[in-house]
Amino acid sequence: MPPRSSVTRLSRFIARRLPGASARREGEARAAAEAEARAAAEAMARTLAEIKAATEALVRTVAESTAATEAVARAAAGSAAESATALEYRLSTLDGMAQRLTQIEALGRATAVDVAEVRLMLAALSLPDPALWQGCPAPVEGAPGTDVFPRSTICRQESFDEPWFAWWTRELGEHLRYHRKLWEFTFILQALWERGAIRPGARGLGFGVGMEPLTAWFAAQGCQITATDMAADRAEESGWISSNEHASGKAALRRPAICPEALFDANVEFRNCDMNAVADDLTGYDFCWSACAFEHLGSIEAGLRFVERSVETLKPGGWAIHTTEFNMSSNDQTVDDRDTVLFRRRDLEDLQQRLEARGHRVAPFDFTPGVRPIDRYIDIAPYRSEPHLILALWGHQTTSIGLIVQRGP
Repeated sequence: MPPRSSVTRLSRFIARRLPGASARREGEARAAAEAEARAAAEAMARTLAEIKAATEALVRTVAESTAATEAVARAAAGSAAESATALEYRLSTLDGMAQRLTQIEALGRATAVDVAEVRLMLAALSLPDPALWQGCPAPVEGAPGTDVFPRSTICRQESFDEPWFAWWTRELGEHLRYHRKLWEFTFILQALWERGAIRPGARGLGFGVGMEPLTAWFAAQGCQITATDMAADRAEESGWISSNEHASGKAALRRPAICPEALFDANVEFRNCDMNAVADDLTGYDFCWSACAFEHLGSIEAGLRFVERSVETLKPGGWAIHTTEFNMSSNDQTVDDRDTVLFRRRDLEDLQQRLEARGHRVAPFDFTPGVRPIDRYIDIAPYRSEPHLILALWGHQTTSIGLIVQRGP
């Protein structure tokens, strides 16, 4: 059986060899990576076959043990004490077999995930020509767009190549690159801008703000912002502090290059907030937002409940703009039991129905995948700083998706 670390070793091999190979050796490195990946996939397929055979044998054994147990039970009338001991032994044996069967099934599921990830790794070998992404997109002049996001939509390369995208990137003090986190920030800003939500005096509420620059930018426009993040002790347990993705207080959100400190102090307050239990006094806001936060709340259902609750923090007519992880691979199989869950199309359509049943309006979803070169590249762990629009996560092809919701009357 191939060791569990084979996928990790393969990822490191690809990340070390392929991106930095010279033009002369690139084909040679790619062939070696493909050979190792295929060998790993074949080994995993053999393991799955062995697990299946072992499971079938175990089922037969259980059937035989059940028959023997029934025989012992029938003999109990003749020798009660002896039959009871034998029956107890048989039942104990059956319990041990059931536990082993559960372990085999879990191993089979884990191996299937490894096989799926190896397949994605093979797809990831097709790194786009560096001329298509290094030093790109071009830093063109632009301005905020009009009617750019009439729909809730997924991250696609086409956004990065637009003048409005370059404008928002400069506003945030970021450098242009093909990375989905940058797309999330620009999606939130552009969606709010074109709906007239960003204006002096408007009240905004940010959830799980981490170290993102949006709070400072909103404050610089004269918005009154309540920025929230989880309590420091919980963030430490979850690893957000060690990864520098948690805001422990107001000071962590300062960006003097974006918002002068006096204006920031006047327009920003910070609070701890559990997104699974949003405080009742957080109400009356003109807009709220989160950037890839609610997929970390423990389950798909918890994430959907949060979005519903976030809309309740708004005034009638207010806007909720959120981004999260979207499973592009399947509308059936997904991840719902890890620290990051993956939302399927059906989960988001269910959310839309739930919100609309309460009188809210959801911008229709556009799940259409991109067709440009960077849209076809799948990044694998350890993830690249660019290009990074699509990634392999838990054996699924995923990207970011943005949601646009308006509170009803």
